[in-house]
Amino acid sequence: MPIAENVQLGENVTIFHPQLVNLYGCKIGSNTKIGTFVEVQKNVTIGERAKISSHSFICEGVILEDEVMIGHGVMFTNDLYPSATNSDGSLKTDHDWETLPTLVKRRASIGSNATILPKITIGENALVGAGAVVTQDVPDYAIVAGVPAKIIGDIRERK
Repeated sequence: MPIAENVQLGENVTIFHPQLVNLYGCKIGSNTKIGTFVEVQKNVTIGERAKISSHSFICEGVILEDEVMIGHGVMFTNDLYPSATNSDGSLKTDHDWETLPTLVKRRASIGSNATILPKITIGENALVGAGAVVTQDVPDYAIVAGVPAKIIGDIRERK
C-alpha cells in the first residue's frame, strides 16, 4: 500500500501517481502536490501549497513549512554517522537511532539533486542550487550552491 492509512492529508492534496509513492506516518498540508516516486517517512510535516517533485526522499524528522518547493531527486538525511549495526555487531533498531531534525522555512526552494544534511535550517525564501550539498544553516533569502553549499547571492537582488 503506497499511501498508508496513518497519513494525514489536507484538502486538495494532489498525488499524481498514488500507486508510485511511499507515504507513511506523515502530515501533508492542503493544496500540496506530490510527484511520482516520492517517499515521505513517518514524523514528517509538509505545509500547505508545497510542491514535492519526483524521485525525492523526505526522511523522518524533516519539517517543510508552507509554499516550499522541492526539486527532482532531492535527498534529506537525518543521521550524521549512519551505520547498519551497533558496536557489538547487532543490527540497529529504531531505538538505536537518534533522528536529527531539519527545518525548511516558508517559500524556500531546493533545486534538483540537492542533498540536505541533518540539523540544518534552510531560511525563509532561500534558494538552494541544483546539486548542492547543504552542510550548514542557510540564512533567509540566501542563494547557496556548490559542494559544500556556500552563499553566492541574495534572492532579493534577483527581482
